[in-house]
Formats: sequence, structure tokens, C-alpha cells
Amino acid sequence: MPYSRDMRGEVTNISAHGIWLWVREREYFLPHEDFPWFEKARVRDVLDVQLLHDHHLFWPKLDVDLELESLTKLAEYPPVYRQK
Repeated sequence: MPYSRDMRGEVTNISAHGIWLWVREREYFLPHEDFPWFEKARVRDVLDVQLLHDHHLFWPKLDVDLELESLTKLAEYPPVYRQK
């Protein structure tokens, strides 16, 4: 069964400053300053986002996991970035 836009995450824009993400009828901006995983990633890998269990975002090729709630409460969920 195909996913509707409501049931998955969708990257709607990528810029030099960050990415815009549409999830569950809401748009989020993820600046590279706070979410460095996306800054040098390949576009196709950034676009490949999955919404799991209706609250968990996952980018499989980037090995990035984010709770949806963390996008609005960054101070409570400080991102951990380990450079490979």
C-alpha cells in the first residue's frame, strides 16, 4: 500500500542553511548548525527519510535517528554528532 503524505516524512527543500521537513501536516526546519549530518550528505540520502511508529524519523543511509518531538524541543534533546 502506498504511503500518504500524512504517514511519512518528506524533505521539501534543501539549502545551504539546512533542510525543510514535512511530517504529519507540519513543516520543520533543521538547520545544519544543529543537525550537521545533512550538510555534506548526498541529496538522495537526505531525501530518503522514513517515519516509523508515527514519531520516529530515520535516514537509513545516513544512520540518523530523530524523535519527532526533538525537532520542537531541541534543548531537551541535544543532538549527538560523531564525525566518521
